[in-house]
Amino acid sequence: MTVRSFVDTSVLVYAEDRDAGPKHRVARDLLVELWNSRQGVVSVQVLQEFYVAVTKKPKRPLRPAKALEIVREYLTWQVVENTPELLVAAVELHQKAHLSFWDAAVVQAAIEAGCSRLYTEDLNPGQRFGGVVLENPFAARG
Repeated sequence: MTVRSFVDTSVLVYAEDRDAGPKHRVARDLLVELWNSRQGVVSVQVLQEFYVAVTKKPKRPLRPAKALEIVREYLTWQVVENTPELLVAAVELHQKAHLSFWDAAVVQAAIEAGCSRLYTEDLNPGQRFGGVVLENPFAARG
């Protein structure tokens, strides 16, 4: 059985950062699984954060044109758009669950996409929001 899985920014960044050691390999393997199963989900927010991060943060940043090419590839996945409804729901989750606003927006996007899993290293593994379970792929696989 396949499970729709939302991928947070850091996982996408590690997949491109060859200097990230074991995290690079874990992220690449996970993303290959999601490409093959066609169960990967991202949001516009995640892709925006990815573009900025990979062109600035790694020791060897990607050229902007290469980063855009990768963003376009992820646009073939299910992409959750930023909408007024998502904004309001994310603010409510932020206030209720005491998450940062940006983390709440990612969690809310995963909920709205009907994902069962959210791969992230930024939140507590095993925590549940709606039907979404948070999983740190680096702790579980690394």
